[in-house]
Amino acid sequence: MEKIISYPISVIYYLLFGLTLVIFHPIQWVCLNVFGYQAHKKSVDYMNFILLKCTNLLGTTFHFENIEGVPKNVPIIFVSNHQSMYDIIAMIWYLRRFHCKFVSKKELGKGIPSVSFNLRHGGSVLIDRKDPKQAIPAIKGLANYIEKYCRSAVIFPEGTRSKTGKPKEFAQTGLKILCKNTPTAYVVPISINNSWKVVKFGFFPLGLGNRLTFVLHKPLAVSEYDFAALMEKTESAVVKGIKF
Repeated sequence: MEKIISYPISVIYYLLFGLTLVIFHPIQWVCLNVFGYQAHKKSVDYMNFILLKCTNLLGTTFHFENIEGVPKNVPIIFVSNHQSMYDIIAMIWYLRRFHCKFVSKKELGKGIPSVSFNLRHGGSVLIDRKDPKQAIPAIKGLANYIEKYCRSAVIFPEGTRSKTGKPKEFAQTGLKILCKNTPTAYVVPISINNSWKVVKFGFFPLGLGNRLTFVLHKPLAVSEYDFAALMEKTESAVVKGIKF
C-alpha cells in the first residue's frame, strides 16, 4: 500500500527537488563569482535546507544528536556510514557551521544542476575510483585545505551506499591520508539510521514516513592515537550506533 500511495507523491517531490536544483544553479554561480566563498556557501546551505523541506512531503524527518559536542575552531573529519543521498543533504544543512567538504566520485562532478557546480567549486574533491593514484593527492589536498581553514571533511569509508542499512567493511586509505595531513584535526564518527528506507524501493517511488537519525559520537583527537587505534575506535563507534 505504501508503494502505491508513494507514486503520485514521489512525482511531486521530484518536480520540486529538480526545480530547486535548477533555480539554485545560477544563484550559486552569481554568489561565487560576484561575492565569493562565503556567499556561495550560504547559497548551498539554503538550497539544502529547501531540499530537506521537500522531503517533508514524503513524511521524512531528520534528527541530529550531540552536535554541541563537536569541537570548534579546529579541523574536523566526519566519518560516517552511508545509506543514501539524503545523508549528504542533511549533513550540509545541520553541520553547516563546520563547512563540510566531501570526498565524492568524479561522475557527480558534471551533469547535475547545482550539485555538480558545488562539488567542483565548493571545496570538495572528486576522485576516480578506478584510479587510486589520482585519489591520493586529491584527498591530501582536501586535508591541507581543512587544516588551513579549520573546516571539515566528510568521508564514507564504506565506499558506496548500503542498500539495507547493514554497514559494509570500512576502507582505511582515505581516512589515513586525511589524518596524516591534518594533525590538529578531530575525527567525529557518525552513525546514520533509516536513510536507506527512503530509497528502499529504488529511486522511484520513494519510501514514506521515515525518521532519519544522525548520532555524532565522541570526538577523537588525531594527535592522541596511532592510526590503527584511531581506525578501530572510529569504525566501532559508527557500527555500534547503527540499527539494522
